[in-house]
Amino acid sequence: MGIFNKIFSSSSEEKEEKVLPWIGLTSVAQLEDIEEKSKIKTQVIFKHSTRCGVSRMVLKQFVSAYDISETDLDLYFLDLLNYRDVSNETGYKFQVMHESPQLLVIKNGVVVAHASHGSINSIHLDEFVGS
Repeated sequence: MGIFNKIFSSSSEEKEEKVLPWIGLTSVAQLEDIEEKSKIKTQVIFKHSTRCGVSRMVLKQFVSAYDISETDLDLYFLDLLNYRDVSNETGYKFQVMHESPQLLVIKNGVVVAHASHGSINSIHLDEFVGS
């Protein structure tokens, strides 16, 4: 929060930040687990570049709009700068060209939807929940 916001806003104007049920995607081995779990429950991977303003903006919009229960899907967060090998392997494993930011929706072992940049917020995750 900037100095002017601190001076001119009251605490009642401050929004509480929404926290999503992120699971850190930090190892290549987790990709096998994601593939297996996707046969029972939808798996979602959000690939984020911590140095990219567009990625930061899209992530903020995604978090703001997110309204799916933890019981309906697993939500993975991949910091692709710190885990470049995991990011590369994600593309190979799920046959999706790397982009950043990027969202992958995985069901029954395959990517059923993916998008990058502003298109991420066009994906309606509730369509992929359930059978």
